[in-house]
Amino acid sequence: MYPLLETIKVENGRFCNLPLHQERFNRSRAEISDAGNIISLGEVLSVPGNCKQGVWKCRFVYGKTIGKIAFVPYVPKDVNTLKIVRDDHISYGHKFANRSQLEKLLSLKGACDDILIVKQGMLTDTSFSNIAFFDGSDWITPDTPLLKGTKQMLLLSTGKIKQAPLRPEDLKHFQKFCLINAMLDFNSGSGVPVENICLAE
Repeated sequence: MYPLLETIKVENGRFCNLPLHQERFNRSRAEISDAGNIISLGEVLSVPGNCKQGVWKCRFVYGKTIGKIAFVPYVPKDVNTLKIVRDDHISYGHKFANRSQLEKLLSLKGACDDILIVKQGMLTDTSFSNIAFFDGSDWITPDTPLLKGTKQMLLLSTGKIKQAPLRPEDLKHFQKFCLINAMLDFNSGSGVPVENICLAE
């Protein structure tokens, strides 16, 4: 009944990047649930009184209607190493509540913190985020993401990152990487050395 999932960052009582979440919400409902009506997230969602300080994750499942809405404190993942894994058939074009395909690939991470998925020879995403790479001048994100993230779209529209086709063999041209999702702040001066990406065995 609720095949889709949305996660929105709440910072000091304010929903972040809500217009792009609304856009994805509308598109996914129309394409997956065949919903013809528009539901305004700004009217449906409200921040509880005890969640108006700090950073919280607003998470809800939905289809034609919205299911349970939950607010949980945000605890960032510490990701410093990635394992490249390959799957030419994985499909995650919408933010589905069922993450079984991703979880199966994540089980291959070994001693690394997360995975970097390669599909049909192209770099895509980690198990929970888009990714960008710094070449010494620009931050570049793959133009073949499994899921077009709301933060990724915002950074592209503001020119903070660029998009290009990227393959594993292109990693040698980059110095560092950063993860991109709705909960993470983008800092162009930070990043993890690209040498921390482990090739598939």
